[in-house]
Amino acid sequence: MILNSRKKIFRASRNVHFVVGLFFLILSTSSLAQVQLGEDLIDIDYANPRNYEIGGITVSGVKYLDPNVLIMLSGLNVGDDIQIPGDDISNAIRKLWKQGLFENINVSVVGRQGNSIFLNIELQERPRLTRFSFEGIRKSEADNIRDEIKLTSGDVVTDNLVVRTKNIIKKHYRAKGYLDAEVDIIQITDTTRPNSVRLNIDIDKNEKVKIYSINIYGNKHLTDEKAKSAFKDTKEKGIFRPLNDLDELVIDVIKASLHLDINDVLLAFQHWSAENIRLRIFKASKYIKNSYKEDKLNLISKYNELGYRDAQIIRDSVYRSVDDNISIDIYLEEGDRYYFRDISWVGNTKYTDEQLNRFLKIEKGDVYNRTVLETNLNYNPSGTDVSSLYLDDGYLFFQAVPVEVQVENDSIDIQIRIREGKQARINKVNVSGNTRTNDHVVYREIRTRPGELFSRSELIRTQRELAQLRYFDPETIMPNVNPDPANSTVDIEYVVEETSSDQIELSGGWGYGRVIGTLGLSFNNFSLRNFFKKGAWRPVPTGDGQKLSLRLQTYGKGYFSYSASFTEPWLGGKKPNSFSVSYFHSLYSNGLARGDTNRSEFIINGLTFGLGKRLTWPDDFFTLYQGINLQRYTLDNYRTIFAFGSGDGDFNNFSYRITFARNSISQPIYPRYGSEVSLNLEITPPYSLFSNKDYSSMSESEKYKWIEYHKWKFKSSWYVELAPKLVLSTRTQFGFLGLFNREIGVTPFERFYLGGDGLSGYNNLDGREIIGMRGYGNETITPEYYANQNIGGTIYSKYTFELRYPLSLNPQATIYATAFLEAGNAWLTFDDFDPFDVKRAAGVGLRVFLPMFGLLGLDWGYGFDEIPGIPGANGGQFHFSINQSID
Repeated sequence: MILNSRKKIFRASRNVHFVVGLFFLILSTSSLAQVQLGEDLIDIDYANPRNYEIGGITVSGVKYLDPNVLIMLSGLNVGDDIQIPGDDISNAIRKLWKQGLFENINVSVVGRQGNSIFLNIELQERPRLTRFSFEGIRKSEADNIRDEIKLTSGDVVTDNLVVRTKNIIKKHYRAKGYLDAEVDIIQITDTTRPNSVRLNIDIDKNEKVKIYSINIYGNKHLTDEKAKSAFKDTKEKGIFRPLNDLDELVIDVIKASLHLDINDVLLAFQHWSAENIRLRIFKASKYIKNSYKEDKLNLISKYNELGYRDAQIIRDSVYRSVDDNISIDIYLEEGDRYYFRDISWVGNTKYTDEQLNRFLKIEKGDVYNRTVLETNLNYNPSGTDVSSLYLDDGYLFFQAVPVEVQVENDSIDIQIRIREGKQARINKVNVSGNTRTNDHVVYREIRTRPGELFSRSELIRTQRELAQLRYFDPETIMPNVNPDPANSTVDIEYVVEETSSDQIELSGGWGYGRVIGTLGLSFNNFSLRNFFKKGAWRPVPTGDGQKLSLRLQTYGKGYFSYSASFTEPWLGGKKPNSFSVSYFHSLYSNGLARGDTNRSEFIINGLTFGLGKRLTWPDDFFTLYQGINLQRYTLDNYRTIFAFGSGDGDFNNFSYRITFARNSISQPIYPRYGSEVSLNLEITPPYSLFSNKDYSSMSESEKYKWIEYHKWKFKSSWYVELAPKLVLSTRTQFGFLGLFNREIGVTPFERFYLGGDGLSGYNNLDGREIIGMRGYGNETITPEYYANQNIGGTIYSKYTFELRYPLSLNPQATIYATAFLEAGNAWLTFDDFDPFDVKRAAGVGLRVFLPMFGLLGLDWGYGFDEIPGIPGANGGQFHFSINQSID
């Protein structure tokens, strides 16, 4: 029998502690715990507690939890002696309560045999989560939050789970500047399942809280603007009020002008612009607590770099201000400015003090800059440093510790204590992560070899070479250096992550008055030796680093072309000497049937053999390429462009090409530093110089039967990282097509056509070289193009100034934005050439690298200069490019 008498039922809330006889309970205000005893089963004497033996324990009311586990968690065991009244049962209830899994706990004495009693623990489980939904936010936002809160169906819905979910969501929005975000989680009973609830998560982001002002006090040697520039993520909100305070500006400028003080004039403009014009392009204004802490350290670091080694922030405050935005007050104490005085070396036996000082690059009297000291001592990414002397000569265990040995007035003496250690030799070199690329392809690019002395520069160079392969994610190539000081050896493991390198080009559209279709396949990690191996086709044989390209293109009925090329980068497998062979065929016609007497066609067949070699002089970034090009142009009744007499004939172009180049860019997709420079010469035999023919009286089909020319091209690209990830790219191009015999003149083939997207295909029917330039129509910056003569230029120049910033560096989808200035022109003869007479353009663009499709580009450029005879050739132009065709 279970009694419901008030004397037999005891309750405890979260804030109230009751001790009544044998009960002691603690409960939350929304839950219930109780003990019920059969009055006829046990005798209760509050003055004289009695011990009973637990004869058995049962659990009721649970569906999802193991009763045996719950009994164990309660701390009660069959055979234990418990005291009634006492704390044993109340302690058991408390332990179960801490699990947070139950809404009600009821302990009952349900039986007795002599001195043994039998207990039943009746539990009511908290509801389980069936599903949850969001209100007040977009689906994309909900997907991001869903990944963070990590709620799953079947979770027990406790107070802690609800509070934790709210906090995670609020933290998510605080990181985006929504400091006032509100989250309300409503539990709704799910009638489709017993003891289950749905959570409706209602989110109100409210307005983004921006930083209205950052006020810095105590800065005597840095202007407010320069001090604030040290903040990387904590930025004031943008404002644009050019008409405000103009009267004060005019008065200040007049006063300064009367004193003939140009500095005061500039300061007046700086103060006015700081108060009324603040543009935010790359960084939004938002307050994030952790970022603000980092930025305060950045501010002190900026002062330290200027010699103010004792600079400190005395106090700061963050408070709500105008329009409920944030304002920040920072109070500084700059301290004195210090300078280097004497620098001494201790422990150096390998190099003299003078040699080390040359690499340290710090002179007596220089402003004290601890950052420069550490950088030039340990690692300078933009130049040499002291540690490079040692680490490139095997001294892996080298250490250099700068110590301030004396501070006198504004001067500091530094003693650099060196521990050279022993030279370390490379023991093992391993590669991991190359799941598709064969080991020998990776190992042949590695410059750190077993048995050699350790070299940091060779380690860094190996990272670059592996990135240049384009088989691995360049952002994750990581060398693990594991030194063994006891044996003076080191093991090196290069960890790589494979990324797709094969590409497909599939496009269709309208251009040049006809339908355009293109299908291209490029297998950049091909394996020819496994071509006939059945199990290697997944879907093609891969892993040997060879390249196979196939391309098919058609423009309606009148144009058809196909090409194939193969490249072996390590001919013979022992040295980086590349061999390439390619074949090209194209046919352009007026679309009439082959038997039609009015049919005209232009056919090109080309075959190229090439050999490339990596050089060691002037340094090992240089390469030399040599190739033989065999081309044959066949005209049949074709007079559309060339006035070659009857429009019939064969024209042969046998040329030799040599390219001397240097490539030191950090990586091929998004280079942050380095350069690419190349000088190219393509030359044919000077046939006319070895014959006595009178070319002035020949027909054009006879004159150009054996095409002769010399063609020079120069290209350079330089990359500089101006700020983290922000890259400046400057590029220059020149091209010149020369002749051997003035009676023949410059060949009508192989000329330069400038303007547009730079894509070749149908419009490349005469071997012309198409150079892209944004802001102008395709080929429109070409001499006499307006007259529809298609003569082409014999000389051109192009200059590009471009800023790049990445939106994603994911190897599966690298995306970066660009802003550019561009200029260029093409001329008919060398006498017309003027490198400063150029067509100008500016604009913005986007590049997307997808491993399957290569680098795709979309640009909008505005051409500032009109093209005579071609209305609409300049102005606003959109351009689509593939694989840097426009660059």
